[in-house]
Amino acid sequence: MAETIKAGIAALRILESWGVTHLYGIPGGTFNNMMYALDEEQARIKYIHVRHEEVGALAAVADGKLTGHIGVAFGSAGPGATHLFQGIYDAKMDKVPTLFLVGQVEQRFMNADFFQELDEDPMFQDGAVYARTVTTARSLPHVIDEAIRRAYAARGAAVVIIPNDLPAEMIPEDGYYSAAETHATPVLAAGSDEQVDAALRLIGAAARPVLYVGQGVRGAADTVITLAKKLQIPVITTALGKPIIPYEFEALLGSAARVASKPANEALRVADLIMFVGSNYPFAEVMFSPKAKFIQIESDPKTLGKRHHTDVAILADAPATLEKMIARSDDAPSSGWYQANVDNVKNWHQYNDDMMQRTTGDMRFEPVFGQINRLATDDAIFAIDVGDVTQNAVRLLKVTGRQAWTTSGLFATMGAGLPAALAGQLSFPKRQVFNLTGDGAAAMVMQDLDTEVRYHLPIINVVFSNNALGYIEDEQEDDGHEWFGIDMPPIDFATVAKGMGMTGMTVTQVSELTDAFDEAEANRIAGKPTLIDAKITNERPIPVEHLQLDPNRFDAPTIAAFRKRYYADKLVPFSEFLQAHHVPIG
Repeated sequence: MAETIKAGIAALRILESWGVTHLYGIPGGTFNNMMYALDEEQARIKYIHVRHEEVGALAAVADGKLTGHIGVAFGSAGPGATHLFQGIYDAKMDKVPTLFLVGQVEQRFMNADFFQELDEDPMFQDGAVYARTVTTARSLPHVIDEAIRRAYAARGAAVVIIPNDLPAEMIPEDGYYSAAETHATPVLAAGSDEQVDAALRLIGAAARPVLYVGQGVRGAADTVITLAKKLQIPVITTALGKPIIPYEFEALLGSAARVASKPANEALRVADLIMFVGSNYPFAEVMFSPKAKFIQIESDPKTLGKRHHTDVAILADAPATLEKMIARSDDAPSSGWYQANVDNVKNWHQYNDDMMQRTTGDMRFEPVFGQINRLATDDAIFAIDVGDVTQNAVRLLKVTGRQAWTTSGLFATMGAGLPAALAGQLSFPKRQVFNLTGDGAAAMVMQDLDTEVRYHLPIINVVFSNNALGYIEDEQEDDGHEWFGIDMPPIDFATVAKGMGMTGMTVTQVSELTDAFDEAEANRIAGKPTLIDAKITNERPIPVEHLQLDPNRFDAPTIAAFRKRYYADKLVPFSEFLQAHHVPIG
């Protein structure tokens, strides 16, 4: 007689063949037979029991963001399924291959309005690149294999809905197979000589070019820096691309728009050429001048020409194309434009350093980031939540180019930091992992601090507590609206952490920060998680999208008020650096 295997175990063997080492979820009656299979396979694949399916879903997406390999989460029928939506849409919008397994009632109860039964297929069609309900036990491993291939190919969420009776059925042991060993990713060549030369001619004719890079240049920092120096082009990165280029590169302007840095916004205002590489930056329509010449290097044909009228469009591998540009170009002469941007970066860094080194007055967020920079290892992983903490991390973390960084980018869902930290520590158990979050986001997912304790994940959790949804508060100020609905009741997160079984510390003074972070690092080395609740002032971070420093644009009282509010006495408007280096602005 032919050997047989339970369909649920065969499905898990498919996951294992694709390199999946762990998956997240919460048991439910409609997922029981998959749970029994997980019990039998626990020596090969680890089940991470989260406290909320949303956390598991976001952690699975973060697995993909941090490792490049598919992450997996599951939920039972009904509420377990709907709780996965945050992760599904985060995967969709940030284009991350992720697999979601969803329970369903037994087939005999389907289409009968049974307990917790939903018509789940239509629910997931918008968010997923692939969504199917399994109809036979024998097809279960095949559908999961197909879902993984589709997730990788379309770079998004794949959903497999599994009626609960099917995983328990026996199928032929030789009746399924995995495509993992044949999986391949298309590799584009560099742009053609003609395309590269056309781009170089435009750059040579530009007076104020910028190089705007995204995740498409991941792993090619040296190439970007070499090209920037050779052609005298300052570099801007997307927020998601922040960890790619070392903070200390002299002409790294940071990111643009609001989650951004002063030098990037000031340079973009006057740039006459933008070379847009490996990015689908959504704010391009409002941040990029429509008059600027535009070169785009992109591997996704759907994105080519999407964000700006394009003068030279190159569908190609971005790093390879930049290498060809280096090879086919001569060194540009020393540029006043490049040097003005270098000076602007120095001034901006000095401002931020001064703020991080403050020891007087009430505690702001900057000295907390100063401690994180002091403590961070060369390969640290930063899990960044959404809100003020995102823009502050973009500005203040001194990344080395070897560290990892993840957040919820285009979906920007609050509560993404802790799940990403779980993913980071599980995937890289020997690396230092920070969860950086505001109090609003922390309150959404704090139940899963228990998951850190349960699985001995030595994460350093830092909560920036200002008793407000600060990011929205600032938007209401800009809209001229009285603050409404943005206050947060004080929460003692340190006590919550202690209740979960980890070290919790409350810090209210700058003088307490060093000891608190040293203790957190000692706990990490000992294999234990820590939470630091930093009680900071509710002062607004400097709005680099609304700078009021330039005497050519603002009167003296306006500038004085801006400098006073944001401690910006030493900040220099970009126009002064341009003038000092004789760069005309037409």
